[in-house]
Amino acid sequence: MCDSFYKYLEFEKRVSSNTLVAYQNDLHQFSSFLTNTFHHPQTESADHGMIRSWVISLMEEKLDPASVNRKIACLRSYYKFLLRKEIIAHDPMLKIRALKTKKKLPAFVKEAEMVNLLDNHFFEDSLEGWRNKLILELFYGTGMRLSELLTLKENQINLADRTLKVLGKRNKERIIPFGIGLVSILKAYNAMKKKQTEDKLHGLLLVTDNGDPCYPMMVYRIVKNYLRDFTSSDKTSPHILRHTYATHLLNKGAEINAVKDLLGHSSLAATQVYTHNSMEKLKKAFDQAHPKA
Repeated sequence: MCDSFYKYLEFEKRVSSNTLVAYQNDLHQFSSFLTNTFHHPQTESADHGMIRSWVISLMEEKLDPASVNRKIACLRSYYKFLLRKEIIAHDPMLKIRALKTKKKLPAFVKEAEMVNLLDNHFFEDSLEGWRNKLILELFYGTGMRLSELLTLKENQINLADRTLKVLGKRNKERIIPFGIGLVSILKAYNAMKKKQTEDKLHGLLLVTDNGDPCYPMMVYRIVKNYLRDFTSSDKTSPHILRHTYATHLLNKGAEINAVKDLLGHSSLAATQVYTHNSMEKLKKAFDQAHPKA
């Protein structure tokens, strides 16, 4: 039954590949727990007590509450699926509640540090140099996700309008504008790519030195190397640049609903977390400038 659930997630819910892998791991872990603890290998017939025992065991292992909540969300989705398929008559997740988590402000790179990296650092006039610069500029200049960057095709970029089309979560398309500075970088990169790599017919914008599609760990490594050398942030993943994009937009007065649409968030709540960083900046300005602060 798990295989049917995975197909449902992939083809009907259209979850990301990362979410699909995470849910597969969670269900496998839950199944192992049932077998080892209750000698009960069937996830379909697990009851509330068994699920609660698993959650408690995860807490006892000191697993981060956010990770536990994701596993709870996985089971909630799984048993709703079984209920719709009439495999089960009652949902064992009804009385399972998510754990309380501490709200963490998204980490981001300081504006001056990003400017120093993108405007003052020398990138070599080579395929690697232009590609690395383009990756950083696209993340910071559009706020796109890693998966969106890796699947971005050349024909999804409109240089005349300075917009690009990305395919986000659940296959939702959105149009993102970008600055005029990206135009020259894209042209230089594409010219270098055409000259130095063989056309592999996949149509993807970002490629390795031999023309194959870029892959996640490669992009992680590129972003990490540059952020580590040019920023004070202890977090150096590509997603930090998405946080940075959103935070800097709001700091400069962008309307939150516009930022929501640019990021491709389905709800405003996901975007509002970035307003906390902007509020901290406003508080600091107040403390420094107001006579009664």
